[in-house]
Amino acid sequence: MPVDAALVRTFHALADPLRLEILGRLAAAPSGVTELAHELPITRQGTAKHLAVLREAGLVTASTAGRESVYRVQAVVASDAARWLEAASASWDTQLGLLKAAAEAPPQGPGGAAED
Repeated sequence: MPVDAALVRTFHALADPLRLEILGRLAAAPSGVTELAHELPITRQGTAKHLAVLREAGLVTASTAGRESVYRVQAVVASDAARWLEAASASWDTQLGLLKAAAEAPPQGPGGAAED
């Protein structure tokens, strides 16, 4: 399965628990940095840095509302990551199925015949 730079950025962004929490909050409702910072155990500046990583990965978008940017989840990039995980899972299932079949097969003797 090919892995491009955008997919790497997506998984990097999703690897942080606080960024996952931010995404969950934004999935429930769009929000600004100040509002999110009040709900998180980090500063406004820390929240802004996490939002910048999410935005760079294409997971959120921002639009200006007054003096603050309002962030929203961008589902297209997340669905690309989900498709990659689904394909990887199918591949792993196939490989595990082959391993299981090999482990459960009767032992073969030197001539290729099953041992009794």
